[in-house]
Amino acid sequence: MQKDVTKIPFTTYQKYVIFILAITQFSVILDFMVMSPMGDMLMKSMNLKPAQFGMAVSAYAFSAGISGILTAGFADRFDRKKLLLFFYTGFIVGTLFCGFANTYFLLVAARIITGIFGGVIGSVSIAILADIFDIHHRGRVMGFVQMGFGASQVLGVPISLFIANKWGWQSPFLMVAIMSALIAVLITIKLQPVTRHLESQKDHNALLHLLRTVSKKDYRLGFYATSLLSIGGYMMMPFGSAFAINNLHISAVQLPILFMVSGVSSLVIMPIVGKMADKIDKFKLFAVASVWMMLVVVLYTNLSVTPLWLVIIFNIMMMMGIMSRMIPSSALTTGIPDMADRGAFMSINASLQQIAGGAAAAFAGMIVVQKDKLSPLQHYNTLGYVIVCISGIGIFMVYRVSLLVKRKLKEATV
Repeated sequence: MQKDVTKIPFTTYQKYVIFILAITQFSVILDFMVMSPMGDMLMKSMNLKPAQFGMAVSAYAFSAGISGILTAGFADRFDRKKLLLFFYTGFIVGTLFCGFANTYFLLVAARIITGIFGGVIGSVSIAILADIFDIHHRGRVMGFVQMGFGASQVLGVPISLFIANKWGWQSPFLMVAIMSALIAVLITIKLQPVTRHLESQKDHNALLHLLRTVSKKDYRLGFYATSLLSIGGYMMMPFGSAFAINNLHISAVQLPILFMVSGVSSLVIMPIVGKMADKIDKFKLFAVASVWMMLVVVLYTNLSVTPLWLVIIFNIMMMMGIMSRMIPSSALTTGIPDMADRGAFMSINASLQQIAGGAAAAFAGMIVVQKDKLSPLQHYNTLGYVIVCISGIGIFMVYRVSLLVKRKLKEATV
């Protein structure tokens, strides 16, 4: 029965929703992703230590997490389109401030503002998708929407690095702000109101709605699983470019090539994984991908000076594991909340994801050591071993989420 359901084609409007939310995710992810490849440039231009740079990355994550929790009680009380536009406008303003920051203090402050608004956009987008698409199509939908991650590496990161090398590290943020303003216009004109969830609202008090959402045992299971997955993902990312340049001896000219090839591979992988997630057991796909990623991470973090072609192969293999984990786990998570709680659940879930990721980035900054600007990073392989341990626990948690979702689907069909 499920295989027949997955063959139903999307309508023209559904395809547009996927497109508009994909490019929205592209802009938000690019704003966050560009910090990593510019990490070496920022650390050298501002004379930052790894711990300081880790804190700059964490500033976005922590503020996004706090913002998500504060807005969770209101997330199901408004038209999701209006909510998306409100936070996206704030994100644009914050990104613009990043482009004008000229000191470490101003940069951190600007990242906090951007995080307050930008960190909620993903949860609102996923709530919109979950309202429009049933769970049998969400693997494919997540595969397309999260192509923003790959597109940011294929187009965004190389272009950002190019203009950063030419006009300074602030210029990519200005580019993202201008692009996001154009996307906001498209959302305003084309996206229809998303209000079906308002019909099933029971809580008129925002605080009560937040507390009721958090108090549900099934929901908390999803929160725990998401937090664990985020810790592993954020640990390596902030120091990826610094490790490639200082340890693997990838040049600043080769770095955009590395990100571009990795991004192209993810653009190819994600739609395939999305279709697979709708046709086979989502947990099994997640578990296999997790084991694959754990093996590749251990090997990669222990590399020393390595030729570009081999570094590219390792990055493609890592991308295969990361994407093949992200899509089925995200699709499973959308099956946990009831429609009346979906906005609040997704907002809290995104908040915990950001807070856990911010803590992981800050923790990674304390583990990784660099004697001076040009010396190799030390203890980067320790991060790899920590990620393996956390990923192992994550497999067990997502298994429990899978059992929960299957139970809810069975109850819904009785």
